[in-house]
Amino acid sequence: MKRRNLGWLLLGSILSSSAWADSQLNLTKGVTAVSQEVYDLHMFVMYICTAIGIIVFGAMFWSMFFHRKSKGVKPATFHESTKIEILWTAIPIVILVAMAIPATSTLIKMEDNSNSDITIQITGSQWKWHYKYFDQDIEFFSVLTTPRDQFDNRVGNAPKSENYLLEVDNHLVIPVNKKVRFLITSDDVIHSWWVPAFAVKQDANPGFINEAWTIVDEPGIYRGQCAELCGKDHGYMPVVVEVKTEEGYAQWLKDQKTLIAERKAAEQASLSASLSMDELMSLGETTYTAHCAACHQPNGEGLPPAFPALKGSAVATTGAVDNHIDVVVNGIAGTGMQGYGKQLSAKEIAAVVTYERNAWGNNTGDAVQAADVAKIKGGAGASGTVDNMTDAASQAAAQVVEEAAPAEDLTKQYSMDEMMAMGEQVYNSACIACHQPGGVGMPPAFPSLIKSPYITGDVNAHIDMVVKGSTKNPAMQGFLGVLTKTQIAAVVTFERNAWGNDSGDLVQPADVDAVSGK
Repeated sequence: MKRRNLGWLLLGSILSSSAWADSQLNLTKGVTAVSQEVYDLHMFVMYICTAIGIIVFGAMFWSMFFHRKSKGVKPATFHESTKIEILWTAIPIVILVAMAIPATSTLIKMEDNSNSDITIQITGSQWKWHYKYFDQDIEFFSVLTTPRDQFDNRVGNAPKSENYLLEVDNHLVIPVNKKVRFLITSDDVIHSWWVPAFAVKQDANPGFINEAWTIVDEPGIYRGQCAELCGKDHGYMPVVVEVKTEEGYAQWLKDQKTLIAERKAAEQASLSASLSMDELMSLGETTYTAHCAACHQPNGEGLPPAFPALKGSAVATTGAVDNHIDVVVNGIAGTGMQGYGKQLSAKEIAAVVTYERNAWGNNTGDAVQAADVAKIKGGAGASGTVDNMTDAASQAAAQVVEEAAPAEDLTKQYSMDEMMAMGEQVYNSACIACHQPGGVGMPPAFPSLIKSPYITGDVNAHIDMVVKGSTKNPAMQGFLGVLTKTQIAAVVTFERNAWGNDSGDLVQPADVDAVSGK
């Protein structure tokens, strides 16, 4: 009797919520309402599966033990039972429905990205994350900071840091109690942005934008990592999210803008500075170790064929310096060589190019300065200012304004052919990155323009969207400060008549002027 009571006690302990919750093998609870729902759903389904297992295996073992042949039991001779067949069909259906209802409710909540307070674009690349805050003009890269000698096993067993392989140089910072929407994509291979405490795990696919969201109730630092096998250094791509109070977040935004201004000033100053070879080599070695050694190896011998050697290579020795700079700034399409024009300053790029052309016996004697890099970046302009944080689509649109925009005459009446030709040019410069060449977009962040409500609906609403942007979708920004009213009229005309839309609407500059003045 005591043995039976002890068995029931052990079984009750195993099935108790507290025992499972404290187990290191169990799913973590997380810190958001959705993550708690996911945890509760997980426990609910696990209890059902456990109960089914106990009942089924209990019945099997009981039958085998008490109805075995050695006890002289003769097997039953019944065949088919309508009642049993109905039961073993109906009971699983009821169980599945009981699990499907809460699961569906939770999934719907996880996909509801509406009414967000903040929108952040997350771009994965080998092997770092890039974060861009919409409406804040803030963007930065987040890169692993665990020292390489801790994980490449080249210097024996180096002691591991507290957050081994889970610390980065720049945390993603969000405020507490605000709905944050994530637009997740990639610029090379498939990655996956995963923060277990938020119950957020979303694939980052090149050419597509996936969405996720979170509302965090507790300030703190939460860690995750790339959950998709994205290449040889996949394990070195952590995610760190720092949740601040509203006051702390506001101060962080202010500090970031100050930091960006200081970096721009330092970049400007570097264009007129001339560093010595020793200074360039020292900074270049530091930059190379941090950003290049993972692929091209500390000794410059690379990992051919994916990551070619720099030691004795044509690019780093006999090739033109400008070509070498261009490779570092813009990368090489279709290869693992990414562009570092946004991630590194002109001074750092100059230093790392100098280092690569003079290390490992290359000894070209070339000393590259920041001004040389600025020429390749093409951002120096008349004032010599280089802005590493300029959005590519906005930059292209601004170029259209400066180079291709006609003189503004708001009373001029253009023909359909004129507006379609101009509109196609503007669309290809300012809109194509998001809405794609055929107008198919990248839903849901960038919806299709083919037969969309804005295309087939009121033309003034369409103009207003291009002029002012969308309040519901921060990804759609206003273009009045980037495009002229004539160009806006042209691109609206083009969108309403291209790709089979064929609305026949011809928008004139005066129409845009009337809407923008409201």
